[in-house]
Amino acid sequence: MKDAFFTGACTALVTPFLDNKVNYPMMEQLLRRQMDAGIAAIVICGTTGEGSTLSDSEKLELFSRAKHYTGGACKIIAGTGSNDTSHALQLSIAAQKCGADGLLIVTPYYNKATPDGLYAHYLTIAQAVDIPVIAYNVPSRTGVDIPVSVYGMLCEIPNLIGTKEASADITKTTKILRYCGGGLTVWSGNDDMTVPMMALGAKGVISVLSNIFPAETQAMASAALDGDFDTAAALQIQMQPIIELLFCEVNPIPVKEAMALIGYDCGGCRLPLSRMTDANREKLKTMILP
Repeated sequence: MKDAFFTGACTALVTPFLDNKVNYPMMEQLLRRQMDAGIAAIVICGTTGEGSTLSDSEKLELFSRAKHYTGGACKIIAGTGSNDTSHALQLSIAAQKCGADGLLIVTPYYNKATPDGLYAHYLTIAQAVDIPVIAYNVPSRTGVDIPVSVYGMLCEIPNLIGTKEASADITKTTKILRYCGGGLTVWSGNDDMTVPMMALGAKGVISVLSNIFPAETQAMASAALDGDFDTAAALQIQMQPIIELLFCEVNPIPVKEAMALIGYDCGGCRLPLSRMTDANREKLKTMILP
């Protein structure tokens, strides 16, 4: 039985920019807001953090600063995935040296690795570090869906402790948990599936929504962990319209617009992501602002 590493809400944090450069003072404001809301963990340089357009030097600076600023208040999880195993390996080693508490490693995209290749990719990286590794399965972006049989092999790797499962297949949660037992923690990778997946045994969510509503997202996950599914479901239903708007265009375009609307100007996204359309921005404004 492996420890869950964290339970409840983990925020996949946006990376704030100013003149297309990382805005570190704003980053500290965002981290403080998450800590004040009791968020259990924060992913730095994940999909929402635009890891795909950040340089390695920018990533390592972000990992180091985030850990230094938060101390032990919450876990810092570094997004170190790549479609090149060697690149992911070296970045993961460097992230551990920066103080990251754990790693989030997306499946190799574009290459479309076979099951054997997926296993070898994660094994190679996990064996090179001493901190927990979380797989990230998001086939809508990568073109690869981790088979349950591969999860069965991954759960045998001592420090590969869980998966951010964003396949949108609710039955897959049951299959993973049945096949892996306590050898792998599952976290929802989709905000609209948080409570349903937790009802089946997931331990929380790695969330985009919690950038905007950290306290509410944490309350929803905590209620589900406590078995209070009446409260958890009510919060899930209440949040569903804003969740849909946060994904009406490619993430993180809408969430960055939302951050500006609530007073945290995080800049736009780096190309090739563009600004949100005026029509969708007005919908978001109507939903978020009183």
